[in-house]
Amino acid sequence: MRKFTPLCVAILFSIIATVGNAQTLKFGHIDLQALIQVMPERETVETEFTKFQTDMEDILGEMQTDYQTKLGELEQMDENVSELKRDSKISELQNLSERIQGFQQNAQQQIQRKYQELLNPLYEKAQGAINEVAREQELMYVFETGSNVVLYKSNQSIDLFPLVKQKLGIE
Repeated sequence: MRKFTPLCVAILFSIIATVGNAQTLKFGHIDLQALIQVMPERETVETEFTKFQTDMEDILGEMQTDYQTKLGELEQMDENVSELKRDSKISELQNLSERIQGFQQNAQQQIQRKYQELLNPLYEKAQGAINEVAREQELMYVFETGSNVVLYKSNQSIDLFPLVKQKLGIE
């Protein structure tokens, strides 16, 4: 009996330790894009981005208008104009055309960079709120459901969308 008691005590402690260490795994999910769409700061970002994009389009429009004007001048030159003057106009048009193409490529990159620059603070704010809610809910993982990468979502997974909206003060 004495040999059996330490064995039972050891087994009992082992069971208690195992049960004590066992945690209920908790998971959450959120559609990050949907959250960004309802953030009030998004309107400011969209307004600022639209203004930036419009400014780029205006510059491009001015360049294209200048090109059309110079092309019209070339077409109106009569046959008495010297070859040197005609070649000069053609060269000017080619240079302007190259500048327009370069500007279009550069503008596209600048537009994409500006959009990311404007959106990053929103993503950082959303990520901070998601982290806080996940800690409060004691979640192991939070999955992003908007990207359609999650193949299965249990009803036991906590939808963080309303909790994060509340944390951000969004109604």
